[in-house]
Amino acid sequence: MAYDSQIDRNDASALMPEDVARDILQGVAKSSFILSLATRLPDMPRKTRRMPVLSVLPTAYFVNGDTGLKQTTEMSWANKYITAEEIAVIVPVPNIVLDDTSYDIWGEVRPHIETAFGQLLDRTVLYGGMGGYSKPSADWPDGIVTQAVAGGLTASLAAQGDLYDAVLGETGTFHFIEEGGFTVNGNVASPTMKAKLRGARDADGQPIFSRGANGQYDLDGSPILFPENGAVDASESLLVSGDFRQLVYAVRQDITYTIATSGVITDNNNNIVYNLFQQDMTAMKVVMRLGWQLPNPPSWLKPTYGDATRFPFAALRP
Repeated sequence: MAYDSQIDRNDASALMPEDVARDILQGVAKSSFILSLATRLPDMPRKTRRMPVLSVLPTAYFVNGDTGLKQTTEMSWANKYITAEEIAVIVPVPNIVLDDTSYDIWGEVRPHIETAFGQLLDRTVLYGGMGGYSKPSADWPDGIVTQAVAGGLTASLAAQGDLYDAVLGETGTFHFIEEGGFTVNGNVASPTMKAKLRGARDADGQPIFSRGANGQYDLDGSPILFPENGAVDASESLLVSGDFRQLVYAVRQDITYTIATSGVITDNNNNIVYNLFQQDMTAMKVVMRLGWQLPNPPSWLKPTYGDATRFPFAALRP
């Protein structure tokens, strides 16, 4: 069970001093692509925030003659909610392991916990859940890919055959977004897409997709991110494109770290798993609270509120 997981001597052995020289290589923790691309709203003072979303657009009319009557129009709003939910983990470490460790083990652990948080968020936003965990609140939307599939806003690379057509062609993923009145300003792809982009050739054998001056790939001027935190499931989506300005999130509580040397850790049946004081252990508790939403108001190209085919995202599937 996840409740009784800990860092033991074997887990931390690479951080303990040895007679031979060694280098410790640690990659930079990858942050959540949602937090880097989405629109952050002001922090939430309470658990839930109400967001009025325009649901009916106004209509304008010509005036009939010099004395014609000017007509009225309707506008309407619907409520959507951002509900902050808690992401948390406790990392227990025996003090004897800490004593025998020549490196700051908390400094080593922290970036990976943040990456794990980012992975959980990213997979929830993309697919609605991760590894048996479903979205934590009914106010949270279904995943981006889940909604794109439900609205028929996907293209299949296997069916299209040609990568360029599948993404940028008249029946590609970009056209779904543009026909809904949105503009693609970002893309999130499986790392396996890099090879597909490099391998795409025109009739003369020249690469179709090339890297920009910054060394990154882009699609029609919109950048592509390749998250290395394992969030993108290539069997579900090779590429997710969209107008990330429409994706909003708000933080109720920034990430906090609490170090404890006393207290008990129990499982979901209230069985004591660790007694920190009695077992000479130290635990780090990491907590973050946030929520996200996709308001998806009507656009002038598709003005019907609730139209599933008007969505700021589309997905390229295998």
